[in-house]
Parts: sequence; C-alpha cells; structure tokens
Amino acid sequence: MSTSTTGDIQSTPISAVDGETPVPPTNLIFDDREPLETNRHRIAMNALIRSMLVAMANRRDYFVGGNMFIYYSSQQIRNRDFREPDFFVVLNVDGERERQGWVVWEENGRYPDVIIELMSPSTAAMDTGVKKDIYEQTFRTPDYYVFNPFEPDSLQGWRLDLERGYQALNPNLHGWLWCQRLALWLGTWEGAIEDKPGIWLRFYDQQGNLVLLPEEAAFREGALQQLLRLLAVRFGQIPVEVETMLRRQDIHQLERLVEVVLDVESLEQFVNQLS
Repeated sequence: MSTSTTGDIQSTPISAVDGETPVPPTNLIFDDREPLETNRHRIAMNALIRSMLVAMANRRDYFVGGNMFIYYSSQQIRNRDFREPDFFVVLNVDGERERQGWVVWEENGRYPDVIIELMSPSTAAMDTGVKKDIYEQTFRTPDYYVFNPFEPDSLQGWRLDLERGYQALNPNLHGWLWCQRLALWLGTWEGAIEDKPGIWLRFYDQQGNLVLLPEEAAFREGALQQLLRLLAVRFGQIPVEVETMLRRQDIHQLERLVEVVLDVESLEQFVNQLS
C-alpha cells in the first residue's frame, strides 16, 4: 500500500503537540477487538483502501490504512484515548514498511494527510464533533470527510485552512467533493462491490473517471485486450492513437464497442463511434 503526492499543508511534529518528547513505550495496543459497525462499513472501508492501489499504482511513497490505531502523544497513551480512522492516507513516507498501526513519533512526526470516517447513527456526533476537532487542531489533517454507507446523501468534507481551521467543501454538479491532497474527487457510485449492491463512496480522477478497484481494473484490461484482438482480426494493425482512445473508455463502453466492431464495415466507421 504505497504512493504519494505533494501538498501545501504539512503535519505538526508530535513534540509540538504534546509539549514533551515522548518516550517510546513498549506496550502499545494495536487491536481492540472491536469489529466495524456493519458488514457494509467493512466493504466500504476496504473498497476505499483497495482503490488506492490502482490510483497510486506507480508510486511507492505512501501508506494507506483503515480501522488502525494512530498514536500521537504520551498523554493519549496514558488516557487510552485511541483514534482509529476508518480510512487514512499518509503521503511522502516509506510505503514498503509493515505497520501494525500508525505511531507518529516513529514516522518523523507525520500525521494523516486525508481521513475518511464511515459514520453510523451511534458515531455521527463523535465523527463530526470530537474527532473532527482532533483532526483539525492536533493532527492538522488537510482533508477530512464523513459518510454514512446507509445514507447516500450524507457525504460531508472539510479542507484545512491554517488560519481559520476546517472549511466546509462545496460539491460539484455530481455531488462530489474535491480532495486536494490526493488530487481526486470523492463521491458516490451505484453498483455492486463484493456482490453487494448499493451506493458506495468512491474516488474519481480529475477527468471524472471512476478509480477502479484492482479486480475491476483487471476485468477492464481483459475487455480492452479482447476488443483490440477483434479489431486486429477485422481491420489489421490498429494505430496507436486508436488504442489510446480505447484506453479512455470505461468497462461498459468497451463492452458496447465489441458489438460495434461486428457491425461496422471499416476502422474509420468504428472510430466515429468513439466520439
């Protein structure tokens, strides 16, 4: 789980937050044995995490996690005040190292750059209250979002202003919110994940294309190769620019184009169907 982007807001070192240099303890707890609220919450969390493997496939300097403890101060450890964001990303770090949790003083003072909490009726007040305050004032996390997997219209997000704190984000025409640190949109998508139909929280790229899950990306690549082979059989060598155009199509468009190949009489007619 690795990759990275750059941004304009940096994390605050732990010593500046805690007022002391923490002595690394040896008895940190990384599992409280508490399950996620529901199976839908689990699927939603894993979908967000796995989509990062595709969105950042060419990068290795990031860490993405979910439902993991974040340790940030010795006072917090004494109070056993654990924080477990449902989804978080930390950029510009060693993405190859295994971690049981995120321990800020072992990560050069780095806090999450992006956090998403998957709300439920029992956690909504905490997620938009106490947790939001901690992520704003202590973590200084640049981008924070909340979403209830059972309520499609519940997405909210905030961008950190260093002087004014968290400022609410305004949605675009699709109802999506921009995530500046990841340079991606965050919005809802209707379909099935793990054979469970529903409206899920997903990432979109700057052009509005859905960021695929690994299995979706593999399926799409298979459909693309099938289409290219069919085109080659019918019309011979396929120009690079045509392949480039096809790579911009989503899986549903690729499936439709398989039927188009069989109906048209020339490659030119096929290309006209792409516009």
